Amino acid sequence: MLELRGVNTFYGASRILRNVSLRVPPGKLVALLGRNGAGKSTLLKTIVGQAAAQSGRVRFGGGDITAAQPWRIARAGIAYVPEARGIFPSLTVAENLFLARRGGEWNEEKVFALFPPLKKRLRHGGGELSGGEQQMLAIARALLQNPRLLLLDEPTEGLAPVVVDEIRRCLAGLKTAGPAILLVEQNHSFAAALADQIYVLGKGEIRWHGAPAELRADVVGAWLGVHDV
Repeated sequence: MLELRGVNTFYGASRILRNVSLRVPPGKLVALLGRNGAGKSTLLKTIVGQAAAQSGRVRFGGGDITAAQPWRIARAGIAYVPEARGIFPSLTVAENLFLARRGGEWNEEKVFALFPPLKKRLRHGGGELSGGEQQMLAIARALLQNPRLLLLDEPTEGLAPVVVDEIRRCLAGLKTAGPAILLVEQNHSFAAALADQIYVLGKGEIRWHGAPAELRADVVGAWLGVHDV
């Protein structure tokens, strides 16, 4: 479904991604792990066209989207939930969801079944929600676009352990009834519990990839450190 081949991305004169190659097959959850500054968010921005790949290719669904405009990439079926979540704080939950609605399998009732707290908060402003509720709203909005691929950037960042468990439950449900997912995380135990495949990014390069059960302690120590919830 998604394939990066030898992608290099720069910010000015600084090369952030170095010959990055990875694949997200249809229906799978693939985790990209790494410390702060490893280049994880830049990789997602490169996929959605917010950062330009100077070389290499990004392919999605059999087509080349390397130089496509962000709106065309979204129309192709990729939904992106950034680390900052990107909800509209001055709009209600209902209004946030209405603006994202595209038509298809995912509708409001289906996202309420996945995120029950949102149904109780429909008339509340996005800025009135807790951090966990804002994350739920951000993911719900992305799902209402009925994407084939969902990109999640640090969905557990700054959340209480009980909320992290709720996000884990929801993502586990999406694995059986939702789009393919590329999950960017620092919390390797959270990601390993969900992922079909893991890639480890360090200093802009893929340092390891394989099944979660194969993730070795030396890789964790060298490129991830300790960040568990």
